Order: sequence, then structure tokens, then C-alpha cells
Amino acid sequence: TGSGPRTAMAVAWRAAPRVAARLLLGRRGIASCIDPSTGLTEDQKEFQKVALDFAAKEMSPYMAEWDEKEIFPVEMMRKAAQLGFGGIYVKPDVGGSGLSRLDTSIIFEALSTGCASTTAYMSIHNMCVWMIDTFGNEEQRRRFCPSLCSMERFASYCLTEPGSGSDAASLLTSAQRKGDSYILNGSKAFISGGGDTDVYVVMCRTGGPGPKGISCLVLEKGTPGLSFGKKEKKVGWNSQPTRAVIFEDCVVPVGNRLGAEGQGFSIAMQGLNGGRINIASCSLGAAHASVLLAQEHLTVRKQFGEPLANNQYLQFRLAEMATRLLAARLMVRNAARALQDGREDAAVLCSMAKLFATDECFGICNQALQMHGGYGYLKDYAVQQFVRDIRVHQILEGTNEVMRMIVARNLLQG
Repeated sequence: TGSGPRTAMAVAWRAAPRVAARLLLGRRGIASCIDPSTGLTEDQKEFQKVALDFAAKEMSPYMAEWDEKEIFPVEMMRKAAQLGFGGIYVKPDVGGSGLSRLDTSIIFEALSTGCASTTAYMSIHNMCVWMIDTFGNEEQRRRFCPSLCSMERFASYCLTEPGSGSDAASLLTSAQRKGDSYILNGSKAFISGGGDTDVYVVMCRTGGPGPKGISCLVLEKGTPGLSFGKKEKKVGWNSQPTRAVIFEDCVVPVGNRLGAEGQGFSIAMQGLNGGRINIASCSLGAAHASVLLAQEHLTVRKQFGEPLANNQYLQFRLAEMATRLLAARLMVRNAARALQDGREDAAVLCSMAKLFATDECFGICNQALQMHGGYGYLKDYAVQQFVRDIRVHQILEGTNEVMRMIVARNLLQG
């Protein structure tokens, strides 16, 4: 019964061939203590199954190729958008799925078992569409959101600059008001999708120094004066291009400003609260897949005449990995609920969850690689790609050092 994105996802899952993730839904099953479906509603379990099956069929078989050849898998993402994954927490009246932050976390965790790098870009795209949906007026919502939710067009988030990373409030990209337009000048660094995407959500300075002088403009590809730097060569995240985005006297209509002048920094930070949950969820998926890869390897690999699984030291390390995975998942889901409910402590809980989950999940993936021995260092084995792809999660969406600052400030403010 029912209609809309929830039913559409469930039907898509049931109608699709039963392509189970070899590890997540394979013959050995998942130990109940780390089962990611524990505690979820029936609807959420259906979203999760749709995402897991999609990851197994459309992402996992191509993950290594996208990484090696640096392919931005546009058509795959458009297929994901048909399942509602292009605007997961965007309102349905402009093409979104209208789901909760917890639903979103569950979906991104599941998709990341197939390719953490690509899912991380999809999470950034979703954040951009949500910002337009939430802070845009009706004309802006209807102009931008439908084509972004369908992933006919793709979005990039432009905050970081060559001289302002963690100190985002000191950004220098300027937008001078001239009549009904802004003249935009400056540059942004490390922009996911830069050059290959169609819509750029840009934080720029329209007023004085500090956060209150920052506004948010939406810029479209093809705008005269918009250009891009070289494609960066990265350790991981190779399925999504990263470039500098350069503005030289770009004329942007005032009608492309989200919210009021001076509201840009607040918009950016509110977007990042969700972005931190999203990227932590991507880390969870990579870590879960890595635990199961390690579990399988310990069972089949023999040394000194017996399976590695018989070694108590390795048993203990596997137990620690599983425990840290579950703790991280619980923190992320708790923060997602707080953000959805608009709780006063939501921002700090998102920071705590991002800090803990990205640190712990990287450690889990790295330990899984270690358990594989020399094989783990070969690109034929997926575990090394999970290690490379989620290392950057400790840096972006606010470095984990900044997350510590946010938590400490909250504790000490009286």
C-alpha cells in the first residue's frame, strides 16, 4: 500500500534480480552484533536492501575500474537517482524523496559498501540540493531542484579556498553588487566534481570581514568567466574529479542568491552539519565491508597449517573492529536523529559523530588491510581501496581537529 519514494524504492528492490552483495548478504551471513539493519523500521530495512542491492550490482563490480581510470560514473548515478538517491532529504514537490536524516545515513552507509568514493560525491550533491531546497525561494527551488534530484545535472559545494580551509570565515572570494547582478571574483580549491558538474553553490564575500559578510550564490556551468584548474591527482576518491574553481568577473543574477545577504556562512554551516553525518555514514559502509572482508580472509587463509581465524590475537583484533564499528554506527545514527529533530545539541553531536566515526572506521579498514598481509596491499583486493578512499574523510567537511574544537567549545562555554 502507499505511494511515493518509499514504495518506489521497495518495489524497485523486489522487482530487481536478487543480486546480493557477496559479503554483506552472502552465504556466511552477518553476525547479528554488527547487522546494520538492527533496530530499523520496516521502511528503513527496505531502503537499505534497495541500496545494498544497487551497490552490489551497479557499483561494486566497477569500483576498482573507476578508481584506476578515474571515471566519474555519471550514468550509474542517474540510475541511483531513479531510486530516489539524488535528493534523498529534499522535499517531494521538487523531485526529492522527502526522507529523514537517519534514512539518509542508512542509504549512504549501504551504498558505500559498493564504492565509498562515488557515494561520498553523491552525499555532497545531496547536500547542495538540500541547501537550495531549504534556503531558496520557490522560483529557485523549482528551477534547480528537479534536474538535480534526477541527476540530469550535478552539483558542487564551493567553500574551501587556497588560503582558507579550516578558517572558512576568512574566505576572500568576493561578489560586488552592481544593479541586479553580482560580479564574482576569486577561486575555490579541492572542489569535488569541479569542471564536470553543472551547478556550483558558492560562498562569497558580499560584505565586511568575518562570517556575517558572507553570502551564498548559485552559479551555473557555462557562465562567462567561470573556469577550472587542472584535475588533481589524489590518493583516493578517484571516481570523482577534483579541481580548483576560478571566477573572473562572473556576472551572477541577484536572483541566484540563496537567502539574504550575510546569511551565507550560516547556510554553509547548516549544510555541513548534514554533510558530516553523510560522510561519516560513507565511512561506516567502507568499514563494514572491510570487517567482512577480514572475516572471510581469516577463514580461508592458512598459515602454519591452520586458518588464521584460529589465531587468538587476530580473533581479538576482529572483535575490536566489530565493536568500534557498532559504536561508530550508533553515534552517527544518534546524531542523525538529533539533526532531524532540530535539537539544540545537534551540531555538536554531528561533530562528535563525524570525529569518532571517520577516525574509527579508517582504523578498522587499515586493520583489515593488515590482516590480509601482502595481499591487502595489492589493488586486486578491495580492502586497500577502502583505506585510500576514506582517509580523506578525516579532513573534509571540517577536519577532525576542528571537530574537537567544536566539541571542546561546547563543553567549556559554561
